[in-house]
Amino acid sequence: MKILTAILCVAALAGVTAPAVAAEKIQHVVSFKFKSTAKPEDIKKVETAFADLKKKIPQIKALECGTNISPENLNKGFTHCWILTFASAADRDAYLVHPDHKEFGKNLGPVLEDVFVIDFIVKEQSRRNRHASTAH
Repeated sequence: MKILTAILCVAALAGVTAPAVAAEKIQHVVSFKFKSTAKPEDIKKVETAFADLKKKIPQIKALECGTNISPENLNKGFTHCWILTFASAADRDAYLVHPDHKEFGKNLGPVLEDVFVIDFIVKEQSRRNRHASTAH
């Protein structure tokens, strides 16, 4: 009976911990501030090259991008934002050292004034907390 109880406890713990590991979705947020001398066609090349990383680096599960439209005027000159989704920190780490990512970074010097990067593990919020956190 003790063996059966031990097996059931292990099985229950495995069921509880396995989804937590699988749910470690990483969001990698990158924002660019372009130099005032950057030409629109050069910025377009950067946008295209960044989007192309999704095709070249299999660890990228999703890639979203856009330009600032906030009326708050708190962007500190950062105009472009990309949000990359990774299934795990290991996938994000593989992306960081991937040759195509490194090559992309080398080509930013002439047009990029600054970059801001933040990564976070996605935490699911309860329905009530999600509603409260959307108020700004």
